[in-house]
Amino acid sequence: MAQRVPNVVVIGAGFAGVHVVKQLRKARCNVAIFDRHNYHLFQPLLYQVASAALSPGDIAYPIRRIFRSQANVSVVLGEVQSINLAKKTITVQGLEQDYDFLVIAAGSTHSYFGKDEWAKTAIGLKTIDDALDMRKRMLMAFEEAENELDEVSRRSKLTFVIVGGGPTGVELAGALREIAVKDMQEDFRNIDTSSARVILFDGNDRLIKQFPPSLSQRAKEDLERMGVEVRLNSRVTNVDATGLNIGEERIDAQNIFWAAGVQAAGVSHTLGVELDRAGRVKVLPDLSIPGHPEVFVAGDLASVTDPRTNEPVPGLAPAAMQMGRHIGRILRNQINDGTTLDPANRPAFHYVDKGTLATIGKNRAVADIRGWKFGGFFAWLLWGFVHLMFLVSFRSKVFVMWTWIWNYLFNSRSVRLITGDVHYSVRKVRDVTPSDYHPVPEDVKKDVVVTSA
Repeated sequence: MAQRVPNVVVIGAGFAGVHVVKQLRKARCNVAIFDRHNYHLFQPLLYQVASAALSPGDIAYPIRRIFRSQANVSVVLGEVQSINLAKKTITVQGLEQDYDFLVIAAGSTHSYFGKDEWAKTAIGLKTIDDALDMRKRMLMAFEEAENELDEVSRRSKLTFVIVGGGPTGVELAGALREIAVKDMQEDFRNIDTSSARVILFDGNDRLIKQFPPSLSQRAKEDLERMGVEVRLNSRVTNVDATGLNIGEERIDAQNIFWAAGVQAAGVSHTLGVELDRAGRVKVLPDLSIPGHPEVFVAGDLASVTDPRTNEPVPGLAPAAMQMGRHIGRILRNQINDGTTLDPANRPAFHYVDKGTLATIGKNRAVADIRGWKFGGFFAWLLWGFVHLMFLVSFRSKVFVMWTWIWNYLFNSRSVRLITGDVHYSVRKVRDVTPSDYHPVPEDVKKDVVVTSA
């Protein structure tokens, strides 16, 4: 009688999930990878879609295309609602799927720290839809300000607030300021786009806390030189449709972007196991769930401490890739060689920190590479090279590199497209006709914000 081939189910086609499946190429098993999208997304560059520098197709790649030559893989489009560890099943679109081995790599979502009603106004940045919504709001703000005569309303439209001073917040703040100062000044007639305010709030005493204090300070100074207002030790107390509050201080802003925190995907709460405060699953050193050696957790969903350093493994793309490869090797060896299910006899996961990078703007970045701390142009080049290498497809590498070169030389973000339904909101609209429309002269453009119709 032929030996039964085990079924491996992988939830999530992010960095961790993809690398698990790749390790199982030569394993004697059937692999099913589930994701609610049909593409793998390179999240570190998502902010560049939001800031009109890249198109969504530049940083996303079809999952089926990734695994088209891996015969033991099936790709299933669907969101996993729940997991039953006792029955060894997952529920997708109301249907149950059995598994012999399970890898949960469903990722994370935005955390509003109990204020989920803020999500409608302060949008986060986790998906392509988020990025396109953010891009639309940003571009519409300039379009509306161009034809807004009410000064208070116009200033609100040209005020961009980013909440959260981690890598995403810092990168987004720098990109928005560059758009206003370098990319769009020649394209509008009635406003000086460089007058737009970009304000970055963070509740900590420094930005990008995963970096050494010296680099955090450098990032802050670089942003301020670009014209970004950086406000530390500032916690948001309220968000509504017209702005936000920092304690008793009120700031009117039409655009509020959230980069302040993340929480684990909701499927973790269906497991019935111990979670940390962010909803991440507390796993054993081999990344399996206690009491369930056939179930592993990877990426942002895993709460794991590196036994070598006794430090938490960070929620970064390199860590997720390493977790995926680690789990994939364990499964491959166990399936092919019949090794033990006992987690105590499996190798523990060790995170290899190869360095951390964050870009701030053109020619500006910070880097901490194994104790070598530096910033500026070389760090910016290194950031670009590393991110290009991590893109999945050769096409993406070429297109992104060419787009970056073009944008660098000509300060031209060509993906300034407003898509979807447009809701134009102007309190006091400018009456512009061909007979009375006159561009603002270049010699006075910097001194006026709006001319009278």
